Amino acid sequence: MPTPAAKRAPTYVGSGTARIPARPPMSPELVAALASRLRPRDRWLLEILHEHRVLTTHQIQQLAFPSISTTTHRLLKLWRLRALERFRPAMEVGSSPMHYVLGPAGAAILAQRRDKTVAQLGYRLDRALAIAHSDKLTHLVGVNGLFTALAAHARTHPGTELAAWWSERRCQKAWGRYARPDGYGRWHENDRDVDFFIEYDTGTEPLHRLDAKISDYATLAEATGITDTPVLFVLPNPAREQHLHDRTTPRRPLIVTTTLEVLDAAGGPSGAAWRPVGSRARQRLIDLRSAGGEG
Repeated sequence: MPTPAAKRAPTYVGSGTARIPARPPMSPELVAALASRLRPRDRWLLEILHEHRVLTTHQIQQLAFPSISTTTHRLLKLWRLRALERFRPAMEVGSSPMHYVLGPAGAAILAQRRDKTVAQLGYRLDRALAIAHSDKLTHLVGVNGLFTALAAHARTHPGTELAAWWSERRCQKAWGRYARPDGYGRWHENDRDVDFFIEYDTGTEPLHRLDAKISDYATLAEATGITDTPVLFVLPNPAREQHLHDRTTPRRPLIVTTTLEVLDAAGGPSGAAWRPVGSRARQRLIDLRSAGGEG
């Protein structure tokens, strides 16, 4: 019988079986073979994984592919060439999706494009795979999922675009002195734009930590003049969302809004999912820049 620790361990989906041939070892020849087979979309995906660390099969399909079957087929080829690595987190019930991170051959390709070594790129395979064991995995996948949902919407709705998507690491470099967003984005819709910060809450922090984060964004706005960039809190359940509204006072010109983790009913994160603090009505993402306390 497996131990509790074994149940929580992620599954690294390997090769060397009758169904999945063994992968070639990492070598300069493998990197050369990969380089000759990469499509522009593949190179873009390597860049995205380097920046955002981990994506599920579904999230990758939202970003770039027409169907899950096409996505799975292409990812398998990239995995066999060690452009990507993959794992499946353990779940108490059911099966979790495949998760992908940048692989060593993919990192070598990115390093070559930047005229750097892999070490200078900041890549190590053990660090890339460490997210599989991290208690931050659910949080990171949740943050990335909001952005990939926006990208998927833009692919099928002319006049819309996810024009910017920054990782937590990049946000920290830019604004870490004042606040540490989980992500930053810019949404374009019909000749209008809205910039936004994301705070993805899994419910593990006490509510006073969310209060402190709002204060940090107020400090950021005062120090930098960034006053028209809404802060979007994604919360795990209606009770926690209401508790945050009950204890938060609108701080003009800072715009703080909330939504729930499940956004499908609201038409996704671009839809009428966002409830500004001080309001009972939900608004579309593109309208949040002018959001106020009406309701």
